[in-house]
Amino acid sequence: MTFEWVENFTIRTGMGNSEFLISANKEGLLSLANHLIKLANDEFHPGCHFHLDNHNSLEENSIPLIVEKLG
Repeated sequence: MTFEWVENFTIRTGMGNSEFLISANKEGLLSLANHLIKLANDEFHPGCHFHLDNHNSLEENSIPLIVEKLG
């Protein structure tokens, strides 16, 4: 899967009180939307997934995120 990032995106993940939190600027939200739409396409079968972490896309001290397609 080739990611399409919108320039100047910011995405951060973390834990709220007892909830997982994704925080992003406009560009980050559009980037995530691009990834989700691509993963939803029929060319990707159930079990396909993508990883986001602070080494490849998330802000420092973010919790790694895996998004997986179900059947």
